[in-house]
Amino acid sequence: MSHQKILVWDLPVRVFHWSLVLAFFIAYFSEDDFLTAHVWAGYTAGGLVLFRIIWGFIGNRYARFADFLCSPVTAWHYLKDVMAFKARRYLGHNPAGAWMIVLLLFFLLLTTLSGLVVYAADQGSGPLAGMVSQKYEDWWEEAHEFCANFTLLLVVLHVLGVLLESFVHRENLVRSMWHGYKNSDVEND
Repeated sequence: MSHQKILVWDLPVRVFHWSLVLAFFIAYFSEDDFLTAHVWAGYTAGGLVLFRIIWGFIGNRYARFADFLCSPVTAWHYLKDVMAFKARRYLGHNPAGAWMIVLLLFFLLLTTLSGLVVYAADQGSGPLAGMVSQKYEDWWEEAHEFCANFTLLLVVLHVLGVLLESFVHRENLVRSMWHGYKNSDVEND
């Protein structure tokens, strides 16, 4: 049986994905000793998240939120099917992946916004400079660190999910995120 390849992950989604990986890890591991790198990586991550939100409305079929958002119940049933090795294969995002995208975007946005507040309160710099009191700086710093650490946990769960999904459906999802193509033989998609 021959498999027809179809472009699922367009260039903007792939560039976004791998750029965000790089920006997040630079920001995560740079912090105080390399504050300039940390700040610019944070700005980059925040800009990428805003781009992805916009692209979720105007991008290709598989990038659009309308194509993959589903109820939490649907995602839970899908996760149970994956664990039983009987989950349906999707060309685009599966229901669990859809919720992971929502959670990642949300916590990356919270990480960026709390970082902007901390930067303004601690350094008097950034777009919020002069608008943020130092009074709650410690609280915002804790919130920023929590969001960054929770995002890292989500990243680990995302990678484990990609590996499990690749095993269950016998396809290399990491490679497809590089070149954008997947086999098109999918039921009911």
